[in-house]
Amino acid sequence: MDDSKHQALDRYEPDTALTRLIRIPVRIVVLVLVLPVRMVWDLLAAGWHAFDRTLLRPLGRGLAWLADTLVLTPLSWLFAHVLTPLALAVTWLATALFIWPWTGLWRYVAVPVAKYGVAVPLVWLYGAVLTPVGHGTAWLLGKAGQGAAWLLATLVVAPAVGLWRHVLVPAGRYGVVVPLVWLYGAVLTPVGRGAAWVLEKVWQGTAWVLGGVRRGAAWALGLVWHGLAATARGLGIAVTWLVMALLVAPASWLYRRVLAPVGREIADAAEVAWRIAGYLSRAAGRGIAWLFRHLIGVPVAWAYRTVGVPLGHFVRDALWAPARRAAAEAGRAARSALATARETVRQARRDAWRALVGGTGRTRSGEPLGVPARTLGSTTTVPSAAQASETSLLGEKLVKQG
Repeated sequence: MDDSKHQALDRYEPDTALTRLIRIPVRIVVLVLVLPVRMVWDLLAAGWHAFDRTLLRPLGRGLAWLADTLVLTPLSWLFAHVLTPLALAVTWLATALFIWPWTGLWRYVAVPVAKYGVAVPLVWLYGAVLTPVGHGTAWLLGKAGQGAAWLLATLVVAPAVGLWRHVLVPAGRYGVVVPLVWLYGAVLTPVGRGAAWVLEKVWQGTAWVLGGVRRGAAWALGLVWHGLAATARGLGIAVTWLVMALLVAPASWLYRRVLAPVGREIADAAEVAWRIAGYLSRAAGRGIAWLFRHLIGVPVAWAYRTVGVPLGHFVRDALWAPARRAAAEAGRAARSALATARETVRQARRDAWRALVGGTGRTRSGEPLGVPARTLGSTTTVPSAAQASETSLLGEKLVKQG
């Protein structure tokens, strides 16, 4: 207990000559060893943060978008619009083909046949035929059993009871039991009591002799055991004193006076060196960043402002804007041409249908409705006028609308 208190107080003792002697060299050595490790650590941390911000996060977002666009969205659409209706259709088809026929067969065929073809006839047979026959058979068997019992009691049981009561019981009582009781009470009981008394006295004498021998042996063994225990305690005390004096005390002194101060100084030096190395590493990083900014960043920014921006504006205004306008005009022209071609094909299909079927007022189911027709010889649109084809067919009569 005193050693533990002493060790706990040693942690807060003032500096000794040993700690003052090893503090500065240890801190210098630890700083020299820790500074490259801290600079490499800061470099790796900065590289990892830059790599994470510039590549990993955009790559992760891109992969997530691709997975959502190419996998999750198609799978959701496939599940909602294909698999679910297909599963419902298969379920309905399986129910219609396998469950409903068997249900109807069970309900309308098997149950009526089993009920009216098997159960009802069997119930009638049991109640109208088997029950009366069983009752009559039971009555006949009961009467027959009563007669057989009366005959057995009269011819067998009564003579046997008389023989047992008047012959066997008196013979057993006076020929066997009475002599055996007299023999037990007059001969065997006195002999047994005498033998028990003799055996009890012999046992008491033997137990007294054995008890004396056991007590003497226990006393002798107790003296021997006490002597051995005293010898072992003395040897244990001597060995403990030797171990404490030759091993524990020097080791404890070495730990308290040498190892603990050196370990504390090394730990404190490592902590201080790590902070100093961090300051130096950050200073070196700021210097490298300043050099990179003034040697590369500033010239690149000047080139971008003075060369790239005007060149980009020129390309945008002189090349990209006209090309975009030309592409837009070409797209509009192509869309107009496609619309004109579709309208021409639609009109030709209507004309061909009217030429084959005849009539001008009806249209087929699903046929697109045409635009309001123009009257012949006029540009006025009349909603009630019949549509006339742009190209007249051979033999077609044109009706003028008034």
